[in-house]
Amino acid sequence: MVYRAIGLMSGSSLDGLDIVFAELEESRGEWNYNIKAAACYVYNNAWKQKLINAKNLSAYDYFLLHAEYGKYLAEQVNAFIEENDLYHQVQLIASHGHTVFHEPQSGFTTQLGCGATLAALTGINVVNDLRSIDVAFGGQGAPIVPLGEKLLFPGFDFYLNIGGIANLSFQHEKEFIAFDVCAANRVLNMLAQKEGKEYDENGAIAERGEVNNALFDALNKLDYYKLLPPKSLSNNFGTDVVYPLITSFNLDTADALRTYSEHIAHQISESVQQIIIDKAAGKNQFKLLVTGGGAFNKTLVKKINENLAISYVEVIIAENNIVLYKEALIMALLGVLRWREENTVLASVTGASRSSIGGAVWMGQEA
Repeated sequence: MVYRAIGLMSGSSLDGLDIVFAELEESRGEWNYNIKAAACYVYNNAWKQKLINAKNLSAYDYFLLHAEYGKYLAEQVNAFIEENDLYHQVQLIASHGHTVFHEPQSGFTTQLGCGATLAALTGINVVNDLRSIDVAFGGQGAPIVPLGEKLLFPGFDFYLNIGGIANLSFQHEKEFIAFDVCAANRVLNMLAQKEGKEYDENGAIAERGEVNNALFDALNKLDYYKLLPPKSLSNNFGTDVVYPLITSFNLDTADALRTYSEHIAHQISESVQQIIIDKAAGKNQFKLLVTGGGAFNKTLVKKINENLAISYVEVIIAENNIVLYKEALIMALLGVLRWREENTVLASVTGASRSSIGGAVWMGQEA
């Protein structure tokens, strides 16, 4: 069976809205994909500020923004369909939305982007709110991409996505676990913006910096790293905890970026080594697939390679389309799985009481 779906992803790094149109084919339980079109619609400054400030809005103003962002998503999807001549080809839209509050310990997670508005203004059926049912079952609601990694990218032991938050998945025999490792591009971008740059291209600024050992030690002592999986991070961890800690050391930008890059690589290595000790002690060769914008950060990838070499982990950078659009592609798959009424979230990943079929369905198509 072939499904033609659009996946939408807005990550915590605030670089823009990723859109993928893919053909997803299932045959005897095995899935294949073909990305037919993909794009990133960069947020203008006005939208960046709206998304950054969403957490400070009143309930009334938050829901106004929820509807407005749903309209924005529909406008981008309609433009994408026109630009790629996809009229009458898209069967389903799966929208992750933009996460504002992620508080699984309090029983809720919220993503901006009204699914009803998106369905009504595109005339296409929509699946959104992919995380809430898992949180209701006591799970973290995150990460949600591991099921897609398992189905679409077999053959790897580890999957590392370096976006606004770095998350790690691990597959060994029938076991699959995943968790958020640390804040990543969101913090690196905030530091680069002090130099008037949107991001540190290729890690060039970090490369010329020096590690500040006092800051490096302080970062590694943060309480989150003491927690065992399943665990997940909200965007606020990077903006409200990590970034103020870094700036309190009054370092120049190059040293701050170098130190935080070393910290990311260290935390990834620590997580990988602990998994190997706990779950795969009898194996001595591993493959790790890297995706997300951080895969283009040469300084960061070099440090990850250096840290993982002692664990005999081969670091493999995915092809560019997957580096950039893996999460949007997986959103499309999760939407299709929801449509088929199959599990979209793994309890082994999130710690929920059971795996679940997540997502609200909005019928934009006329009967």
